[in-house]
Amino acid sequence: MTDTSLQRTRHLLLGLTGGVAAYKAAELARLLIHDGVDVQAVMTQSACHFVGTATLQALTGKPVFTELWDASIANSMAHIDLSRNVDAILVAPASADFIAKLANGLADDLLSTLCLARDCPLLIAPAMNRQMWENPATQRNLATLRQDNVTILGPASGAQACGETGMGRMLEARELAETLHSFFQPRLLQGKRVLITAGPTYEAIDAVRGITNLSSGKMGYAIARAALEAGAEVILISGPVCLDAPPAAKVTRVTSAQDMLGAVENEISGVDIFISVAAVADYRAKSTSKQKTKKTSNSITLELIPNPDILEYAAGLADPPFCVGFAAETENLEENAEIKRCKKKLPLLAANLVQETIGSEDCTLTLFDGAGRHHLPRAQKIEQARRLIKHISLLQEKQKA
Repeated sequence: MTDTSLQRTRHLLLGLTGGVAAYKAAELARLLIHDGVDVQAVMTQSACHFVGTATLQALTGKPVFTELWDASIANSMAHIDLSRNVDAILVAPASADFIAKLANGLADDLLSTLCLARDCPLLIAPAMNRQMWENPATQRNLATLRQDNVTILGPASGAQACGETGMGRMLEARELAETLHSFFQPRLLQGKRVLITAGPTYEAIDAVRGITNLSSGKMGYAIARAALEAGAEVILISGPVCLDAPPAAKVTRVTSAQDMLGAVENEISGVDIFISVAAVADYRAKSTSKQKTKKTSNSITLELIPNPDILEYAAGLADPPFCVGFAAETENLEENAEIKRCKKKLPLLAANLVQETIGSEDCTLTLFDGAGRHHLPRAQKIEQARRLIKHISLLQEKQKA
Protein backbone atom coordinates (compact mmCIF):
# COMPACT_ATOMS: atom_id res chain seq x y z
CA MET A 1 0.00 0.00 0.00
CA THR A 2 1.16 3.53 -0.71
CA ASP A 3 1.76 5.91 2.20
CA THR A 4 -1.34 8.09 2.20
CA SER A 5 -0.50 10.09 5.32
CA LEU A 6 0.07 13.80 5.09
CA GLN A 7 3.63 15.00 5.42
CA ARG A 8 4.96 15.71 8.89
CA THR A 9 4.61 19.21 10.26
CA ARG A 10 7.36 21.51 9.03
CA HIS A 11 8.88 24.05 11.40
CA LEU A 12 10.05 27.37 10.00
CA LEU A 13 11.82 30.31 11.58
CA LEU A 14 10.59 33.38 9.72
CA GLY A 15 12.92 36.36 10.04
CA LEU A 16 11.86 39.92 9.21
CA THR A 17 14.30 42.78 8.58
CA GLY A 18 13.59 46.46 7.97
CA GLY A 19 11.70 47.34 4.81
CA VAL A 20 8.22 48.19 3.63
CA ALA A 21 7.92 44.66 2.21
CA ALA A 22 7.60 43.42 5.79
CA TYR A 23 3.83 43.66 5.34
CA LYS A 24 4.10 40.75 2.89
CA ALA A 25 5.72 38.65 5.61
CA ALA A 26 2.51 38.87 7.64
CA GLU A 27 0.54 37.44 4.71
CA LEU A 28 3.26 34.81 4.19
CA ALA A 29 2.95 33.73 7.82
CA ARG A 30 -0.83 33.45 7.41
CA LEU A 31 -0.51 31.29 4.30
CA LEU A 32 2.08 29.00 5.86
CA ILE A 33 0.05 28.53 9.03
CA HIS A 34 -3.01 27.72 6.90
CA ASP A 35 -0.96 25.07 5.07
CA GLY A 36 0.11 23.42 8.31
CA VAL A 37 3.59 24.91 8.74
CA ASP A 38 4.65 25.80 12.28
CA VAL A 39 6.03 29.36 12.13
CA GLN A 40 8.21 31.12 14.68
CA ALA A 41 8.81 34.80 13.91
CA VAL A 42 11.98 36.71 14.75
CA MET A 43 12.18 40.43 13.95
CA THR A 44 14.96 42.98 13.89
CA GLN A 45 14.44 46.35 15.52
CA SER A 46 14.23 47.90 12.05
CA ALA A 47 11.47 45.48 11.06
CA CYS A 48 9.42 46.63 14.04
CA HIS A 49 9.18 50.09 12.43
CA PHE A 50 7.19 48.57 9.54
CA VAL A 51 5.02 45.88 11.16
CA GLY A 52 4.22 45.28 14.81
CA THR A 53 5.15 42.19 16.80
CA ALA A 54 1.49 41.86 17.81
CA THR A 55 0.56 41.19 14.18
CA LEU A 56 2.99 38.30 13.81
CA GLN A 57 2.13 36.94 17.24
CA ALA A 58 -1.58 36.91 16.38
CA LEU A 59 -0.92 35.13 13.08
CA THR A 60 1.51 32.52 14.38
CA GLY A 61 0.09 32.02 17.86
CA LYS A 62 3.60 32.40 19.30
CA PRO A 63 5.55 35.19 20.96
CA VAL A 64 7.78 37.11 18.57
CA PHE A 65 11.46 37.38 19.48
CA THR A 66 13.36 40.60 18.86
CA GLU A 67 16.13 40.74 21.47
CA LEU A 68 19.42 38.86 21.62
CA TRP A 69 19.33 38.99 25.43
CA ASP A 70 15.80 37.69 26.02
CA ALA A 71 15.02 37.00 29.68
CA SER A 72 12.20 34.60 28.74
CA ILE A 73 14.78 32.08 27.46
CA ALA A 74 15.99 30.18 30.52
CA ASN A 75 19.61 29.82 29.42
CA SER A 76 19.76 33.25 27.68
CA MET A 77 20.68 31.47 24.45
CA ALA A 78 17.82 32.36 22.14
CA HIS A 79 20.33 32.62 19.29
CA ILE A 80 20.99 28.88 19.70
CA ASP A 81 17.72 27.44 20.96
CA LEU A 82 15.38 29.04 18.39
CA SER A 83 17.12 27.47 15.39
CA ARG A 84 17.68 23.97 16.73
CA ASN A 85 14.22 22.53 16.08
CA VAL A 86 13.37 24.17 12.76
CA ASP A 87 13.61 22.73 9.28
CA ALA A 88 14.71 26.02 7.72
CA ILE A 89 15.17 29.73 8.28
CA LEU A 90 13.56 32.13 5.81
CA VAL A 91 14.41 35.82 6.02
CA ALA A 92 11.70 37.81 4.23
CA PRO A 93 12.26 40.62 3.64
CA ALA A 94 16.06 40.51 3.60
CA SER A 95 17.42 44.06 3.39
CA ALA A 96 20.69 45.02 1.70
CA ASP A 97 22.18 45.66 5.14
CA PHE A 98 21.19 42.23 6.43
CA ILE A 99 22.51 40.52 3.29
CA ALA A 100 25.85 42.28 3.88
CA LYS A 101 25.89 40.98 7.46
CA LEU A 102 25.24 37.41 6.34
CA ALA A 103 27.91 37.54 3.64
CA ASN A 104 30.52 38.75 6.10
CA GLY A 105 29.56 36.65 9.11
CA LEU A 106 28.48 39.58 11.26
CA ALA A 107 26.17 38.87 14.19
CA ASP A 108 25.11 41.94 16.16
CA ASP A 109 21.43 41.15 16.77
CA LEU A 110 19.24 38.10 17.38
CA LEU A 111 18.34 37.32 13.77
CA SER A 112 21.86 37.64 12.34
CA THR A 113 23.23 35.56 15.23
CA LEU A 114 20.59 32.87 14.62
CA CYS A 115 21.58 32.69 10.96
CA LEU A 116 25.26 32.40 11.84
CA ALA A 117 24.67 29.73 14.52
CA ARG A 118 22.21 27.62 12.53
CA ASP A 119 22.49 23.99 11.48
CA CYS A 120 19.55 24.11 9.02
CA PRO A 121 19.06 25.54 5.50
CA LEU A 122 18.86 29.31 5.10
CA LEU A 123 16.69 31.03 2.50
CA ILE A 124 16.44 34.76 1.92
CA ALA A 125 13.96 36.91 -0.03
CA PRO A 126 15.73 40.18 -0.89
CA ALA A 127 13.76 43.44 -0.87
CA MET A 128 15.32 46.82 -1.65
CA ASN A 129 15.49 49.80 -4.00
CA ARG A 130 16.65 48.91 -7.53
CA GLN A 131 19.90 50.89 -7.19
CA MET A 132 20.72 49.11 -3.92
CA TRP A 133 20.05 45.79 -5.67
CA GLU A 134 22.24 46.68 -8.65
CA ASN A 135 25.09 48.03 -6.51
CA PRO A 136 28.25 45.94 -7.04
CA ALA A 137 28.65 45.50 -3.29
CA THR A 138 25.20 43.90 -3.01
CA GLN A 139 25.90 41.63 -5.97
CA ARG A 140 29.24 40.56 -4.44
CA ASN A 141 27.48 39.76 -1.17
CA LEU A 142 24.84 37.70 -2.96
CA ALA A 143 27.53 35.78 -4.87
CA THR A 144 29.18 34.97 -1.54
CA LEU A 145 25.91 33.73 -0.08
CA ARG A 146 25.30 31.50 -3.10
CA GLN A 147 28.74 29.99 -2.59
CA ASP A 148 27.76 29.39 1.04
CA ASN A 149 24.66 27.43 -0.13
CA VAL A 150 22.19 30.10 0.92
CA THR A 151 19.07 29.92 -1.26
CA ILE A 152 18.06 33.28 -2.72
CA LEU A 153 14.40 33.70 -3.67
CA GLY A 154 13.81 36.52 -6.12
CA PRO A 155 13.62 39.44 -6.19
CA ALA A 156 11.10 40.51 -8.81
CA SER A 157 10.96 43.56 -11.01
CA GLY A 158 8.21 46.13 -10.67
CA ALA A 159 6.99 49.32 -9.04
CA GLN A 160 8.71 50.12 -5.76
CA ALA A 161 7.66 52.10 -2.70
CA CYS A 162 10.19 54.83 -3.58
CA GLY A 163 8.32 55.47 -6.81
CA GLU A 164 10.93 53.90 -9.08
CA THR A 165 10.58 50.73 -11.14
CA GLY A 166 13.06 47.90 -11.43
CA MET A 167 14.55 44.84 -9.76
CA GLY A 168 14.33 44.64 -6.00
CA ARG A 169 10.68 43.94 -5.16
CA MET A 170 10.26 41.07 -2.74
CA LEU A 171 8.39 38.11 -4.21
CA GLU A 172 4.70 37.98 -3.33
CA ALA A 173 3.65 35.96 -0.29
CA ARG A 174 1.95 33.26 -2.39
CA GLU A 175 5.10 32.78 -4.50
CA LEU A 176 7.26 32.47 -1.40
CA ALA A 177 4.87 30.00 0.24
CA GLU A 178 4.80 27.78 -2.84
CA THR A 179 8.58 27.95 -3.21
CA LEU A 180 9.04 27.02 0.41
CA HIS A 181 6.75 24.00 0.09
CA SER A 182 8.73 22.96 -2.99
CA PHE A 183 11.99 23.34 -1.07
CA PHE A 184 10.80 20.82 1.52
CA GLN A 185 9.93 18.10 -1.01
CA PRO A 186 12.25 15.06 -1.39
CA ARG A 187 13.98 14.78 -4.79
CA LEU A 188 12.35 11.46 -5.68
CA LEU A 189 12.62 11.94 -9.44
CA GLN A 190 16.04 13.58 -9.61
CA GLY A 191 17.46 13.14 -13.11
CA LYS A 192 14.19 11.82 -14.57
CA ARG A 193 12.49 13.23 -17.65
CA VAL A 194 8.71 13.44 -17.23
CA LEU A 195 6.15 14.14 -19.96
CA ILE A 196 2.66 15.23 -18.84
CA THR A 197 -0.49 15.96 -20.82
CA ALA A 198 -3.10 18.18 -19.17
CA GLY A 199 -6.38 19.98 -19.79
CA PRO A 200 -9.06 19.29 -22.38
CA THR A 201 -8.84 19.09 -26.14
CA TYR A 202 -11.12 21.03 -28.48
CA GLU A 203 -12.32 19.45 -31.72
CA ALA A 204 -13.68 21.98 -34.19
CA ILE A 205 -17.03 21.45 -35.91
CA ASP A 206 -17.04 24.78 -37.70
CA ALA A 207 -15.46 28.20 -37.24
CA VAL A 208 -17.13 28.80 -33.85
CA ARG A 209 -18.37 25.43 -32.55
CA GLY A 210 -16.60 22.38 -31.28
CA ILE A 211 -16.53 19.27 -29.10
CA THR A 212 -14.62 19.33 -25.82
CA ASN A 213 -14.47 17.79 -22.36
CA LEU A 214 -14.96 19.43 -18.98
CA SER A 215 -11.45 19.82 -17.62
CA SER A 216 -9.83 22.71 -15.75
CA GLY A 217 -6.32 21.27 -16.13
CA LYS A 218 -5.68 21.80 -12.41
CA MET A 219 -4.70 18.20 -11.69
CA GLY A 220 -2.27 17.99 -14.60
CA TYR A 221 -0.66 21.31 -13.70
CA ALA A 222 -0.38 20.22 -10.06
CA ILE A 223 1.39 17.03 -11.16
CA ALA A 224 3.77 19.09 -13.29
CA ARG A 225 4.62 21.19 -10.25
CA ALA A 226 5.04 18.13 -8.02
CA ALA A 227 7.34 16.47 -10.56
CA LEU A 228 9.48 19.61 -10.71
CA GLU A 229 9.63 19.68 -6.92
CA ALA A 230 10.83 16.07 -7.04
CA GLY A 231 13.76 17.09 -9.21
CA ALA A 232 12.47 15.98 -12.61
CA GLU A 233 12.81 17.70 -15.96
CA VAL A 234 9.18 18.35 -16.91
CA ILE A 235 7.58 18.71 -20.32
CA LEU A 236 3.95 19.83 -20.12
CA ILE A 237 1.68 19.48 -23.13
CA SER A 238 -1.48 21.42 -22.38
CA GLY A 239 -4.86 21.79 -23.99
CA PRO A 240 -6.68 25.15 -23.71
CA VAL A 241 -6.88 26.16 -20.02
CA CYS A 242 -6.72 29.38 -17.99
CA LEU A 243 -3.78 28.42 -15.79
CA ASP A 244 -0.20 29.59 -15.41
CA ALA A 245 2.25 26.77 -15.99
CA PRO A 246 5.10 26.16 -13.51
CA PRO A 247 7.92 28.44 -14.71
CA ALA A 248 10.53 25.64 -14.85
CA ALA A 249 8.45 23.38 -17.10
CA LYS A 250 8.84 23.23 -20.87
CA VAL A 251 5.31 23.95 -22.12
CA THR A 252 3.70 23.16 -25.46
CA ARG A 253 0.14 24.42 -25.92
CA VAL A 254 -2.18 22.51 -28.24
CA THR A 255 -5.83 22.51 -29.19
CA SER A 256 -7.01 19.22 -30.68
CA ALA A 257 -6.31 15.57 -29.89
CA GLN A 258 -4.29 15.25 -33.08
CA ASP A 259 -2.24 18.30 -32.08
CA MET A 260 -1.61 16.71 -28.69
CA LEU A 261 -0.58 13.39 -30.24
CA GLY A 262 1.87 15.18 -32.53
CA ALA A 263 3.39 17.03 -29.56
CA VAL A 264 3.73 13.79 -27.60
CA GLU A 265 5.38 12.09 -30.58
CA ASN A 266 7.88 14.97 -30.78
CA GLU A 267 8.79 14.82 -27.08
CA ILE A 268 8.50 11.19 -25.97
CA SER A 269 11.96 10.07 -27.05
CA GLY A 270 14.14 9.78 -23.94
CA VAL A 271 11.22 10.26 -21.55
CA ASP A 272 11.34 8.17 -18.37
CA ILE A 273 7.75 8.74 -17.22
CA PHE A 274 4.63 9.62 -19.20
CA ILE A 275 1.61 10.82 -17.21
CA SER A 276 -1.55 11.15 -19.29
CA VAL A 277 -3.84 13.47 -17.32
CA ALA A 278 -5.46 15.28 -20.26
CA ALA A 279 -9.18 14.82 -20.87
CA VAL A 280 -8.84 14.05 -24.57
CA ALA A 281 -12.07 14.13 -26.59
CA ASP A 282 -12.80 10.58 -27.73
CA TYR A 283 -14.34 11.72 -31.03
CA ARG A 284 -14.00 14.52 -33.58
CA ALA A 285 -16.15 15.62 -36.49
CA LYS A 286 -15.43 13.71 -39.68
CA SER A 287 -15.66 16.94 -41.64
CA THR A 288 -15.41 20.53 -40.47
CA SER A 289 -16.43 23.86 -41.95
CA LYS A 290 -14.20 26.90 -42.01
CA GLN A 291 -17.33 29.03 -41.94
CA LYS A 292 -19.98 29.29 -39.24
CA THR A 293 -22.86 26.89 -39.95
CA LYS A 294 -26.08 28.91 -39.98
CA LYS A 295 -28.96 27.81 -37.80
CA THR A 296 -32.10 26.61 -39.60
CA SER A 297 -35.35 24.98 -38.52
CA ASN A 298 -34.08 21.62 -39.77
CA SER A 299 -32.25 19.04 -37.70
CA ILE A 300 -28.68 18.15 -38.68
CA THR A 301 -26.61 14.99 -38.38
CA LEU A 302 -23.02 15.19 -37.21
CA GLU A 303 -20.79 12.24 -38.11
CA LEU A 304 -18.05 11.58 -35.56
CA ILE A 305 -14.89 9.51 -35.91
CA PRO A 306 -12.58 8.27 -33.14
CA ASN A 307 -9.64 10.36 -32.03
CA PRO A 308 -6.24 8.74 -31.57
CA ASP A 309 -5.60 7.13 -28.16
CA ILE A 310 -2.48 8.98 -26.99
CA LEU A 311 -1.92 6.87 -23.89
CA GLU A 312 -2.29 3.66 -25.87
CA TYR A 313 0.27 4.95 -28.37
CA ALA A 314 2.80 5.71 -25.63
CA ALA A 315 2.28 2.42 -23.77
CA GLY A 316 2.56 0.49 -27.04
CA LEU A 317 6.01 1.78 -28.01
CA ALA A 318 8.78 -0.79 -28.38
CA ASP A 319 10.57 0.71 -25.36
CA PRO A 320 7.82 2.61 -23.57
CA PRO A 321 8.32 5.00 -20.66
CA PHE A 322 6.67 4.24 -17.33
CA CYS A 323 3.08 5.10 -18.31
CA VAL A 324 0.51 6.48 -15.89
CA GLY A 325 -3.09 6.89 -16.94
CA PHE A 326 -6.04 8.79 -15.49
CA ALA A 327 -9.68 7.74 -15.52
CA ALA A 328 -12.56 10.09 -14.71
CA GLU A 329 -15.69 8.03 -14.12
CA THR A 330 -19.28 8.78 -13.16
CA GLU A 331 -20.06 5.28 -11.84
CA ASN A 332 -18.49 1.87 -11.18
CA LEU A 333 -15.14 3.57 -10.64
CA GLU A 334 -13.10 0.58 -9.49
CA GLU A 335 -14.39 -1.81 -12.14
CA ASN A 336 -14.01 0.63 -15.02
CA ALA A 337 -10.59 1.85 -13.89
CA GLU A 338 -9.11 -1.64 -13.57
CA ILE A 339 -10.51 -2.62 -16.99
CA LYS A 340 -8.83 0.44 -18.52
CA ARG A 341 -5.51 -0.27 -16.79
CA CYS A 342 -5.40 -3.88 -17.93
CA LYS A 343 -6.56 -3.11 -21.47
CA LYS A 344 -3.79 -0.55 -21.96
CA LYS A 345 -1.22 -2.59 -20.00
CA LEU A 346 -0.43 0.26 -17.64
CA PRO A 347 1.69 -0.16 -14.50
CA LEU A 348 -0.38 2.54 -12.77
CA LEU A 349 -3.72 4.27 -13.22
CA ALA A 350 -5.27 7.01 -11.08
CA ALA A 351 -9.06 7.30 -11.00
CA ASN A 352 -11.68 9.56 -9.49
CA LEU A 353 -15.34 10.47 -9.87
CA VAL A 354 -16.05 13.34 -12.23
CA GLN A 355 -18.65 14.87 -9.95
CA GLU A 356 -16.11 15.14 -7.12
CA THR A 357 -13.24 16.78 -8.95
CA ILE A 358 -14.10 18.93 -11.98
CA GLY A 359 -12.99 22.49 -11.28
CA SER A 360 -12.38 21.88 -7.57
CA GLU A 361 -9.19 22.58 -5.65
CA ASP A 362 -9.25 19.22 -3.87
CA CYS A 363 -10.25 15.67 -4.68
CA THR A 364 -9.95 12.02 -3.72
CA LEU A 365 -7.92 9.61 -5.84
CA THR A 366 -7.69 5.85 -6.08
CA LEU A 367 -4.51 4.36 -7.52
CA PHE A 368 -4.61 1.01 -9.30
CA ASP A 369 -1.47 -1.01 -9.92
CA GLY A 370 -0.34 -4.63 -9.99
CA ALA A 371 -0.59 -4.88 -6.20
CA GLY A 372 -4.20 -3.71 -6.05
CA ARG A 373 -5.86 -0.41 -5.24
CA HIS A 374 -4.68 2.37 -2.96
CA HIS A 375 -7.12 5.03 -1.76
CA LEU A 376 -5.82 8.57 -1.31
CA PRO A 377 -8.19 10.51 0.97
CA ARG A 378 -9.45 13.94 -0.04
CA ALA A 379 -6.75 16.58 -0.14
CA GLN A 380 -5.66 19.60 -2.15
CA LYS A 381 -4.72 18.62 -5.69
CA ILE A 382 -1.08 19.60 -5.18
CA GLU A 383 -0.91 17.23 -2.20
CA GLN A 384 -2.53 14.45 -4.24
CA ALA A 385 0.01 15.15 -6.99
CA ARG A 386 2.88 14.77 -4.50
CA ARG A 387 1.40 11.49 -3.25
CA LEU A 388 1.12 10.26 -6.83
CA ILE A 389 4.75 11.18 -7.57
CA LYS A 390 5.83 9.32 -4.44
CA HIS A 391 3.88 6.23 -5.52
CA ILE A 392 5.42 6.37 -8.99
CA SER A 393 8.91 6.53 -7.51
CA LEU A 394 8.17 3.53 -5.27
CA LEU A 395 6.90 1.46 -8.21
CA GLN A 396 9.95 2.35 -10.25
CA GLU A 397 12.22 1.29 -7.42
CA LYS A 398 10.42 -2.05 -7.26
CA GLN A 399 10.93 -2.50 -11.01
CA LYS A 400 14.67 -2.07 -10.58
CA ALA A 401 14.85 -4.56 -7.70
